[in-house]
Amino acid sequence: MASQKVRYYVNNECQPNGDYEVHTETCPHLQTDSRYLGEYPSCYEAVKEAEKYHIWANGCNCCSRPCHLS
Repeated sequence: MASQKVRYYVNNECQPNGDYEVHTETCPHLQTDSRYLGEYPSCYEAVKEAEKYHIWANGCNCCSRPCHLS
């Protein structure tokens, strides 16, 4: 059985610590001004894609907890 893919976005506005958070499309912390990253089976691939736009990409503590590093 293939894993289900989820749509991910990265906020275009950084957090106070300089991180750009990666979110799923249903996350309450997703900002209106966000870049669509694509559909991925996990946050790991989404964060890697986000790093092409923002070197300090980080998973959201709410929706992408395994990828939240700071």
